[in-house]
Amino acid sequence: MDVAKVAIIGFGTVGAGVARILLERGDRLARHAGKRLQLVRVVDADLKRPRTLLLPPGMLTSDVASVINDPEITVAIELIGGTEPARSIVLKLLESGKDVVTANKALLAEHGPELFAAARRAGRSIAFEAAVGGGIPIIAAITQCLAANQIQSVHGILNSTSNFILSQMEESDCEYSAALAEAQQRGYAEANPTLDVHGTDAAQKLAILAHLAFGARINWRDIPRTGIDLVDVADIHYAKELGYSIKLLAVAELVPEGLELHVSPTLVRHGTPLAEVRGAYNAIRVVGDAVGRLFFHGLGAGQMPTASAVIADLIDTVVGRWAITFRILNLWSTDGEPPIHLRSRAEAPGRFYLRLNVDDRPGVMSEISGILSRHGISMASVILHETEDDSSTVVPLMIMTHTVPEGDMAEAMKSVNQLAGVYPGTVRMRVRD
Repeated sequence: MDVAKVAIIGFGTVGAGVARILLERGDRLARHAGKRLQLVRVVDADLKRPRTLLLPPGMLTSDVASVINDPEITVAIELIGGTEPARSIVLKLLESGKDVVTANKALLAEHGPELFAAARRAGRSIAFEAAVGGGIPIIAAITQCLAANQIQSVHGILNSTSNFILSQMEESDCEYSAALAEAQQRGYAEANPTLDVHGTDAAQKLAILAHLAFGARINWRDIPRTGIDLVDVADIHYAKELGYSIKLLAVAELVPEGLELHVSPTLVRHGTPLAEVRGAYNAIRVVGDAVGRLFFHGLGAGQMPTASAVIADLIDTVVGRWAITFRILNLWSTDGEPPIHLRSRAEAPGRFYLRLNVDDRPGVMSEISGILSRHGISMASVILHETEDDSSTVVPLMIMTHTVPEGDMAEAMKSVNQLAGVYPGTVRMRVRD
């Protein structure tokens, strides 16, 4: 049987999982690939840190040039993370005639056009199933399985760390800080969780999905995003009372006015599939004009789910399937149709959940409703809770609106927040039914 020689660059958690599958499941992989996938080199900057996997002698090295300059290595798996030195290394790998498999969503979101142009010049390919959704095969689904469809919308829970934190807050009735600490203890969140909890990670993944599904060539920084770090457990309670769970939702929706993109904490109605996604799981709902609604659900991070997606890409690359798809899709190219128009967030309609801290006195509600009415905003429901502290004159007021453009909602709230009877700390979230 023919042999395809493979190298891994980056021997962290995912790299160890990929190496384990290659070393321990060779016969099974060979049946799928038609070749034996031989791991010949693993590159890591730190050769002394403890390893959970013992590699054969001589396989581990810190010399990335030993991969770049080895003509017998045909596929390199980049698992460094971040943008540099990953970008420079991938460019050199392509120039040396190697195909690349990567799980690096930040690299693709930041440097996709440059890297894919370099791959086309070199006659090579870049496979990246593991960059979005961990073990969920969403890249293959959109680029291949749903090719007969015009994708109409993509709604996703794309960050497992944020979903775990919000699930903990709901199920354990704990504050954000306690849920974050639990996520860090379990290894779901980094010591610095900013990329996850501020919505950056989800926005980068959404930018990739938007390009694949709609041909949108956008900078992920241009996607409006709000993180979960300001979500209060009180809003978890009130959302549950109203029949909703709060999820960090990434939305790409094609409408006549253009493509709507945003990432934000959203109230998702109980009983819908996205509302039931718990813990460190991801889920993506795709709507196509021919197939209708599809729902993908699975672990969004972790060693073996991500390694599973990497190995699938490796097999597709070795067999030659991905080279054909890569060439036909012409990803991140400036050729072809003009860029799709992005709809202004101010124009995007939606229902909203509002929580305000207001004076417990007559007239405040009429002042608020008057401002909303002047901006064309009607209320679907109102809940006013008494406080447990009899001496307090401030009470929480929850309002669910009917559909309204976000720009009108924002302008109305500027006026509402200036009222003498409304105190700082107003919360506004989208609602998805």
